[in-house]
Amino acid sequence: MKTYRRQIREKILQALYTLELRDVDTESATNWLLTKEIADDPNAMKFFNHLMQSIVKNREEIDRSIAKHTFNWDMSRIAVIDKNILRMALAEILYCEDIPPKVSINEAIEIAKKFSSTDKSSKFVNGILDAIFNDMKAEGRIKKCGRGLIDHTESKMQKTEPNR
Repeated sequence: MKTYRRQIREKILQALYTLELRDVDTESATNWLLTKEIADDPNAMKFFNHLMQSIVKNREEIDRSIAKHTFNWDMSRIAVIDKNILRMALAEILYCEDIPPKVSINEAIEIAKKFSSTDKSSKFVNGILDAIFNDMKAEGRIKKCGRGLIDHTESKMQKTEPNR
């Protein structure tokens, strides 16, 4: 049976929540969440481990991006679930080369609708992720290309123009 990435993202969100509220290591926070279906699927485990490690390893950088775009909101005031949804989506955007940024943002919005603390959480997540993504794209920090990913039209044009 195929494991879907949404299920894995939800498990990662639960692990991040556990890490936020309890003094445990990453392995303890994640092992109890892994279903047999996920554990038996090498691709699912690869995605799970890569995304989880990306979040944990780059948390300070990710949190700085979030803090920069949450005007008048201290990180400690953001709901734990919303903050971890933002972390997960940003890690995907920055460190998962095969996932289009818009997919990461849309997945975050849908997960926020399901797990959020308020009716406005999905709008909050959408607004923050959109602002961060647009800034990162303008700064050249997003370097994804390919089907469904960022279109680098200028570089494509240069490659297709014949040499004269």
